[in-house]
Amino acid sequence: MNLSNSLHDTRCHSCGLDKDTCRIVVSRGDPTSNLMLIGEAPGAKEDETGIPFVGRSGKLLNILLENEGFDYEKDVFICNLLKSRPPNNRTPTRQEIQNHIPWLYQQIKLVDPLIIVLIGSSALRAILGIKSKISDLRGTWHNWNGIYAMPIFHPSYLLRNPSKTIGGPYNLTCLDLREVNRKLVELQFVPKTTSFKIPMSH
Repeated sequence: MNLSNSLHDTRCHSCGLDKDTCRIVVSRGDPTSNLMLIGEAPGAKEDETGIPFVGRSGKLLNILLENEGFDYEKDVFICNLLKSRPPNNRTPTRQEIQNHIPWLYQQIKLVDPLIIVLIGSSALRAILGIKSKISDLRGTWHNWNGIYAMPIFHPSYLLRNPSKTIGGPYNLTCLDLREVNRKLVELQFVPKTTSFKIPMSH
């Protein structure tokens, strides 16, 4: 199934963002993948192309995935909390997230992944409902509605902190994605007994 085909209007009508200038950015990758990555919101390049994670952060994400053994076109499904770009790339408001998250829940239900990687603080807080710093929670596993979820640093943070020293953000993100790959291999040999159910409230 092509999830983008389920959205007939390419402009956002779900929130207070500019309806005439905000393109709907749905997803990229394989919707049958066992691994789903959720970021924050589209940026300028994503708004221009209609594809998530295609700017500088997206290119770095591709490199990180490839380095840890993932084909970013075939092995992962990538989307965002918000499907349209907030003004000036600001952090999404709580109301915007509430307006957009039903779309995300539908995506999760359709993809039904074994693992979700939460990219950055906004995804961490919106999905897990945890307000702790991502630096405290990155690389840790959480059982969310029967799905393994792991927060990682956002690639934009790594671009601002490019050092690859051991113990630095870049190195830790590589280790986190390596653990994701290990867990994914492990889970593929375990029969899945439950499917994702859309939360009644959040």
